[in-house]
Amino acid sequence: MRTFILTIVITLMAGQVTFGQTKKLDSISEENTKTNKIIVYGSDTCHYCIDTKAYLKEKNIEFTYYDVDINLLKQREMLLKLKNAGISDESLSFWQIFNMNVGFLGIQFSFGLQQTAVNPIFSFLGAHHEDLPLLNLAGPVTGLIVQPIIGAISDKTWSPRWGRRKPFFLIGAIIGSLCLFAFPFSPALWFAVGLLWILDVGNNMAMEPYRAFVGDKLPTKQLSFGYQMQSLFVGAGIVLANASIFLFQDWFGVAETAEATSGIPKWLYYSFFIGAILSVSTILWSVLKTPEIPPSDQELKNIKKHNALSLKDRIKTPFLEIVDAIKVMPKFMWKLAAVYLFQWYALFVYWQFIAPMFKESMGFNSSEALSQAAKMNTTYNLSTIVFALALVPLALKFGGKKVYVFSLFLTGIAMISIPYIQDPLLVILPMILFGIGWAAMMGIPYSMVSKIVPQERRGVYMGILNMMIVIPMGIQTVTFGPVVKNLLNNSAVNAILFGGIFFIIAGVLALRLKEPKTDDSDENIVITDNDGQ
Repeated sequence: MRTFILTIVITLMAGQVTFGQTKKLDSISEENTKTNKIIVYGSDTCHYCIDTKAYLKEKNIEFTYYDVDINLLKQREMLLKLKNAGISDESLSFWQIFNMNVGFLGIQFSFGLQQTAVNPIFSFLGAHHEDLPLLNLAGPVTGLIVQPIIGAISDKTWSPRWGRRKPFFLIGAIIGSLCLFAFPFSPALWFAVGLLWILDVGNNMAMEPYRAFVGDKLPTKQLSFGYQMQSLFVGAGIVLANASIFLFQDWFGVAETAEATSGIPKWLYYSFFIGAILSVSTILWSVLKTPEIPPSDQELKNIKKHNALSLKDRIKTPFLEIVDAIKVMPKFMWKLAAVYLFQWYALFVYWQFIAPMFKESMGFNSSEALSQAAKMNTTYNLSTIVFALALVPLALKFGGKKVYVFSLFLTGIAMISIPYIQDPLLVILPMILFGIGWAAMMGIPYSMVSKIVPQERRGVYMGILNMMIVIPMGIQTVTFGPVVKNLLNNSAVNAILFGGIFFIIAGVLALRLKEPKTDDSDENIVITDNDGQ
């Protein structure tokens, strides 16, 4: 529970409410020795609360104590009293926001392996250039189906013991962990492709409710910081994944080139084993460290009403929720969808063709190309870690839209320059710009969308936002194979240049976005019209 909430003492004296943070406890006995009732809302893990109880006992003041970490009903009661008294209880500390985002480290380690290692594994097992887009169809399809459905279901879920979002991203992490452990043992291409489908189901099941979970916990004024902290862990997870690849290749792959093996290099196994461990352990950290906020009485009524439906109606409800949410979706999200079409198409091109490009542009063998691609991805994600939180004050000063647009242009410039640099060290430098763009992409749009969607439908709208990501990826997997074969001369270099141009187009389209307006006094969102553009 939030530290500052745990330190609050609510005193009810003759029907009046007084808060321990705004009135010294010494005044309790001095001003009114005939106290009707004192209620302390706290936690046994909070030393301020323990000190408060000790002080009241020392002064022989009778009180009733409720541990709000255990008694969720009293937790809601406390929050309601705080709200009625005009006392803000919303700001979270740095470490609370840090802890709630730790799970992204494991999820993104898995994603980093998908970015860098899965397509080379497909190549090790016999796939050709033109096959790679279609072999990656698992990500878009599972993201399109799993995330919005899980988001809608989690909106209608509540367990006093397990919470609302936590069960979904914990189960997803376990599925992902099992797939990562099995992946390097793939005996054939079809087996690896099948595992990728199951892995993507697990990762998508974990990802969407996790993003909604962060939005649930944070007040409007901390959304930018919260989602940029998320970007930091996104970068850190992918950095660790890629660093493990090129380090293990350097340490254990000297005598084992791709041409000398009949399948997946043994040194690559270790990265997947680390990912399997992190996938579960980091999610568990966030689950155990961050309690969920219980739904309001009205939300509980809606959840009970939903649970009272027949099984058939409960199955239909998530799909109906998605359709209904799309019908009333803010114009801002429709405009963002156009940006995402080019942005995520380009990103999928980069992840699929960066390793093959080095075989073409620098003459590397498969293992060397994979190692170089891992260094590139490590660099841009290190840049993401450095710049993720630095973008928060820039977004506050210049606006999230301007920072986002500028970052997309930087990413396009970086991608276009890569094929023209022949030095293995110098070619890493553009990835600093790429990392700034990735930091903005993984934080700013989520922050802007979270401000304009209703709290009770945040899960389904985060799922719809992910649909805007996976639909362009799906289009890319179906269309880019013929494009690269027939229009780009089956050249990985031309594919990377193509992706860079698409990033520039995305930046131009992002100029059309209109940011949600905020009230400077309290940073609550004020929608200027019913469309929330």
